[in-house]
Amino acid sequence: MSSERYENGPAAHDQAPPDGGRGRLVIRGGAVMSMDPAVGDFEDADVLVEGDRIVAVGPGLDAPDADVIDARGRVVMPGFVDTHHHQFETAERAFLPNGLLSDDGSGSPSARPNYSEHILGRFAPAYRPQDVYVNVLFAGLSQLDAGVTTVLDVSQIHHSPEHTDAAAQALVDTGRRAAFGLFEGAGRTGSRYPEDAYRVRERWFPSDDQLVTMVMGGELHLGRQVYSRSWEIARELGVRIAAHAVGTWGASRQIFDDVARGEGGVRVGPDNIFIHMTGMSDETWRRFWDAGARVSVAFPIEMIMRHGIPPVLKLQELGMEPSLSSDVETTMAADPFTLMRSALTMQRMVVNQMVLDQGGPVPPGNYPKPAEGTPELLTVRDVLRYATVNGARDLGLDDRTGTLTPGKQADIVILDATALNVAPLNNVPGAVVSLMDRGNVETVLVAGKIRKRRGRLLDVDLDRLRHDLEASRDHLFTAAGVRRDLFA
Repeated sequence: MSSERYENGPAAHDQAPPDGGRGRLVIRGGAVMSMDPAVGDFEDADVLVEGDRIVAVGPGLDAPDADVIDARGRVVMPGFVDTHHHQFETAERAFLPNGLLSDDGSGSPSARPNYSEHILGRFAPAYRPQDVYVNVLFAGLSQLDAGVTTVLDVSQIHHSPEHTDAAAQALVDTGRRAAFGLFEGAGRTGSRYPEDAYRVRERWFPSDDQLVTMVMGGELHLGRQVYSRSWEIARELGVRIAAHAVGTWGASRQIFDDVARGEGGVRVGPDNIFIHMTGMSDETWRRFWDAGARVSVAFPIEMIMRHGIPPVLKLQELGMEPSLSSDVETTMAADPFTLMRSALTMQRMVVNQMVLDQGGPVPPGNYPKPAEGTPELLTVRDVLRYATVNGARDLGLDDRTGTLTPGKQADIVILDATALNVAPLNNVPGAVVSLMDRGNVETVLVAGKIRKRRGRLLDVDLDRLRHDLEASRDHLFTAAGVRRDLFA
């Protein structure tokens, strides 16, 4: 897997799950957290996999002819799902540790550099197809290493059909489940968004049963003529529609209000996934909920980059649940443990203070019982559901992933609970959310194929890929006119 394979055009693509490592396999003796109430959880159980499918979950499964993975002392659970990741930006990792979404005029290190001007305005236009390929591939392998078996890649780098093909090829070559997001590019001559969707669908995604499928970008800030056409094409092709919804950036809140009321030239439905949903009106929230739209929340990025407070309390008020997304590695890590802990701690901080404010300064009223109507505190189970079940649902993939359910495809992670940062194991969901990190991800299966084993990604030359990524970074910084300063 190298960007060199793309420099002379995309390699022949194979949308079948990669061959090898998928026979009859039993994962034995783990603490199994299925995330499916009908299947349940087990302190000590097995998961039997045949080909790409889970065929049984339970204690003492009879599988004498199966290969065995010893999962004693491990947690066995579904792979994580990230419903919004700009993978093309990997070469700019941590370039904006302090950065805001836009320049707020403060003159502070948070105002400049910022995301809008520097990442979208300067770096993105400099990408060549080979840059797209290695960035998307490296990001995907990194998340696979962290147990993220499914992603929506919001690439926003479709400057030309060649850029588009590079992104699609990288997702296929990563070997994990993905939704390819066909979004806009830099608007240069040769860009074919959104009309190129027909070619992309026919060439790369002729079947919805592939490991990599398609989602249409339908950004409202591109203007009514463009977004109405992209939504129309998406529904003609039978793919979901994703769009950023940030009330203080891009499209104004008024445009979202118009669309919610049916006055924007498009109809919102259950095939829509809106990203962030910060700064939206109560009316838009209610109408989107009534229409069955889905919401992806990027808790860490929204808090850091001034998108607005992550709208988890509004979601709770309406009886909705989000999926989780990492958004941009320019500013924060893209692993599921960071996302889950951010969601849990942010919501509990706000609600806990809400409860404390209901009391007084002296005992016994200084630690009051929550008043009626106070939002329920999130639990570790809740955020695990956001990171697995809800992600699969929001991407329309819940018939094949998101839970350890017999009949679904075997997207499975095995997490080491004997490690120094976890042992002794006292509570499985608590250990995963509160204690673990990517170092605990020992084994990863995607559609029954082992992609990581004993802590090591398989069939990948990481040294060579890292060299390719560094070369891409050097090109991009030079082309963007940005000086690298390791201690800025």
